[in-house]
Amino acid sequence: MMRFVFTLLVGLLLAGCATSRDDSLAPKTVNHVDLKRYQGTWYELARLPMYFQRNCAQSEARYTLLPEGNVAVLNRCLTPEWKWEEARGTATPQVTGKTDKLWVQFDNWFSRLLPGATKGDYWVLYVSDDYKTAIVGNPNRRYLWLLSRTPEVNETVREELLSKARQQGYDTTRLIWRVSDSAMAKTSK
Repeated sequence: MMRFVFTLLVGLLLAGCATSRDDSLAPKTVNHVDLKRYQGTWYELARLPMYFQRNCAQSEARYTLLPEGNVAVLNRCLTPEWKWEEARGTATPQVTGKTDKLWVQFDNWFSRLLPGATKGDYWVLYVSDDYKTAIVGNPNRRYLWLLSRTPEVNETVREELLSKARQQGYDTTRLIWRVSDSAMAKTSK
């Protein structure tokens, strides 16, 4: 567990260091996210490769809106061995009053040792009108997550998400897709 949290933080730290702040080159965000509607559980449908998620067959994030406007984050990763690994943190707006670009910082010894140095970009690039699907990335396009309120979506929704990610300049050919429950069950036998 400690290794998962440490590598998660190192990944976000490196993402933050490598981030380009030239907004003309950065992907476009949704401009506003209703954090009240955004809170709850999101299932990762697909992601670009990340070191800290290298052992994740399935991942999900649970967001809870806090009274001061920040968001509590619980990321969970199910390994192929059916073990859950978790990381807790907080997402805060990068600009006061704007909710489409957040900083995420996980709560562990490393972040307490270097406060502020371990936060990573969490940019909401797309959220459906019904808040059932979303695309999240970072400014340098190194990281991308296709999210849904359900563990699976139909082919039409999947293609829509892929198209939107490609329009933002992301390489969707490198996506790692969620391992289905049935495929997980087959590998555990």
